[in-house]
Amino acid sequence: MEVTAPRLDCSVIKNRLKKRYIWWNGWVFAAVLLLLVVCTPVFTLLTHLVSSPGTHWDQVGPKILDSYLKDTLILLVGVAFFTFLLGTSSAWLVSSYEFPGRKYLEWLLILPMAFPSYMMAYSYIGILEYTGPVHSFLRNSLGWEITGPLIDLMNLPGGIFIFSITLFPYVYLFARTSFVSSSREIQDAAALLGASPVRTFFSVALPMARPALAGGIALASMEVLNDYGTVKYFGLNTFTTGIFRAWLTLGDLDSAIKLAAILTTLVLALLWMEYYQRGNKRWSSKSGRTVPPHRICPSKPVQWVFTGVCLLIVLLGFLFPFSQLVYWAIKTAHKVIDASFGMIVVKSFSLAAGSSVLIVFMAIVLLYAVRVSGMHGMRYVTRIASLGYAIPGAVIAVGIMAPVIGFDKWLLRVAPLDGKLLLSSGLFMLLFAYLVRFMAVGYNAIDTGFQKAGKDINDASRMLGFNTWHTLWKVDLPLIRKSIAAALLSVFVDVIKELPLTLILRPFNFHTLATKAFDMATNEQIAESANASLIVILTGILPVVLLNRIIRKSH
Repeated sequence: MEVTAPRLDCSVIKNRLKKRYIWWNGWVFAAVLLLLVVCTPVFTLLTHLVSSPGTHWDQVGPKILDSYLKDTLILLVGVAFFTFLLGTSSAWLVSSYEFPGRKYLEWLLILPMAFPSYMMAYSYIGILEYTGPVHSFLRNSLGWEITGPLIDLMNLPGGIFIFSITLFPYVYLFARTSFVSSSREIQDAAALLGASPVRTFFSVALPMARPALAGGIALASMEVLNDYGTVKYFGLNTFTTGIFRAWLTLGDLDSAIKLAAILTTLVLALLWMEYYQRGNKRWSSKSGRTVPPHRICPSKPVQWVFTGVCLLIVLLGFLFPFSQLVYWAIKTAHKVIDASFGMIVVKSFSLAAGSSVLIVFMAIVLLYAVRVSGMHGMRYVTRIASLGYAIPGAVIAVGIMAPVIGFDKWLLRVAPLDGKLLLSSGLFMLLFAYLVRFMAVGYNAIDTGFQKAGKDINDASRMLGFNTWHTLWKVDLPLIRKSIAAALLSVFVDVIKELPLTLILRPFNFHTLATKAFDMATNEQIAESANASLIVILTGILPVVLLNRIIRKSH
C-alpha cells in the first residue's frame, strides 16, 4: 500500500509563517532598546543646541566662524578635491589599462588606508626635518645647505596633503569597484560612436560612478572631521580641537557639548547633501548582467608613464612614510620595547577583541530582529544604528560623558557606593562609545551575510517547529560565519586605530597603542612613537588584503 505524505494547503503555510512573523517580539524589543542606547549621544547633543552655554563660552564662541568653521571647511573642500583626483585617476588606470606592475599596484594603492592620518603626519615631518633623509641627502651628497625645512607641512595646506594621501583609498576603492563592474556593452557602444578613451571616461564611466565617488568622498570627509592627532600636531583650529580645548584645557564640559552639537549638525547636513545630490541616479544593464570592460593596451612609453604615476602615489602614500617608521623603530626599539610596552599591546588587543565581539553580537541582534519581525520598515529603523560611524569620535565622547556621569551621580544619591563612580571610572564608557562609533562596521558586514543567506532555509526551520534561538544558532550563524569573521576583523582594526574617542574616555593612566604613539609624539619622542605606530599599521594591512580579494572576485 502506497503511503503519501500529508499535503499542506498554501494558505495554511502562509498562516503559519504569518503567526511566526509578528510585528512585536523579544527580538524587536531588544533591537529597539539597543537603538535607544546607541542614539543616546545624538539625543544628548541635539538637546544642548538650545541649552545655555558654558561659563567659558565667551572665549570659545567667537572662534566658531572665525577659526573652527573656516579651517574645517577648507580642510573638507581641499581633501575632497585631492582624494577625488588621486582616487579616481588611479582607479581608472588600474581598471581600464594594462601596464607593467598593474596587478601589484592595484592592491598597493589600498595600503595608505592602514595608516592613521596622525601617524602619516609624524612620518612626513621626520622625513622632511633637518636630520631626516631628504636633508641629509641634499647636504651630504649634493652639498646643499638648507637651514629651514625643505617643505613646511605644519600648516593648513600640509594638513590637506596628509589627509589626502592617507584617505584617497576610500575613493579609490569605491571608484575601482564601479569601474570594474560597469558594463562592457555601454563602453563598447561609446567606442563604436568614435569616442576616445578620455572622452569615454568623462562622458560615460565618470557619470556612472558618481554615486560611488560621492560615497567615497563622504567617508573621507567623515575621517577628516573625526581626526584629532593630525590637526593637534599641526596646530590647526578645527571643531575637534575646539572640543578638546573647551573640555580638557578650560574644563568647561557645557561648552564642549555645545561645540559637539554644532559639529553634529554640520555632519548631518553633509550627509543630507550627499544623499540629495545622488538622488535617484542609478544605471542598469538591459540584459540584467554586466561584463567588465576590456583593458586597453597602450604603447610601451604610455604604459610606463601609467606605472610611474601609480608607483609615485604608492611611494608618497605608503612606502616612504612606512620606511621612515621602520627606520625609527629599529633605532629606538631597545629603549621602548619592554614589559610595560608589552602590557600596552595586550591591553590594546584585548580591548579591541572585546569590543569586536560586543559590536558583532549587537549587530546580529539588530539584523535578526529584522528577519523575525513582520514590522514594515524594520530594516530602515535598525539602519539608524549605523549613523554613529558618521559622527566624529570626540562628539560621541562628549555625548556619552554627560548622561553617564549624570546617571553615576544619581546612583551615588540612591545607593551606598562610598562615593565611587560606578560607570564613569572604568572601561564602560569606552566600550559604550566604541559600540556607538563602530556599530555600522559590524552591521554592514553582517547584513551582507544575511542577505546572501536568504530567508527560505530560515522559514523552513521554523515551519518544522524550531524556535528563533535554535534557528539562529543552528541555521543562520553557520551560513554567515564568513561575514561574522569579516565584521570581527574590521571592527578590531578600527578600534586599534581610534584616537580621539579613546583619549577622552580612557581611564586614568590607561594606554592603547594609538594613545601611546600620540603621547610620545606630542612629547617630542617621534622616533620612539614609531614602535607603537608600526603595530597599528601592520594590523590595519589585514583587511586591506581582504578588500582587494573581494574586488578581484568581481572581475
